[in-house]
Amino acid sequence: IKKQQQDVLGFLEANKIEFEEKDIAANEENRKWMRENVPEDSRPASGNPLPPRLFNDSRYLGDYNAFFEARENNAVYAFLGLTAPPGSKVGEHLLTVNP
Repeated sequence: IKKQQQDVLGFLEANKIEFEEKDIAANEENRKWMRENVPEDSRPASGNPLPPRLFNDSRYLGDYNAFFEARENNAVYAFLGLTAPPGSKVGEHLLTVNP
């Protein structure tokens, strides 16, 4: 999980995409928020959804596998719900990443 979190955060930082990181290990409010905002069809059969999970505001985007696939297909900005400015890698919206 830690490696996946570092991979997502490293990509966002390297591409100067603004984000807000929410720690669910140390904060019960963040844990509750994530459980409530991950759609039913994206939850595991048993237990709670595991991080990292990506959101654009409160809209659920996906888990690490979805992020990785988008990155491999050069479609990260579309996955994140952002417009990639021509010649720039700066995002326009604040993202929430639940590590």
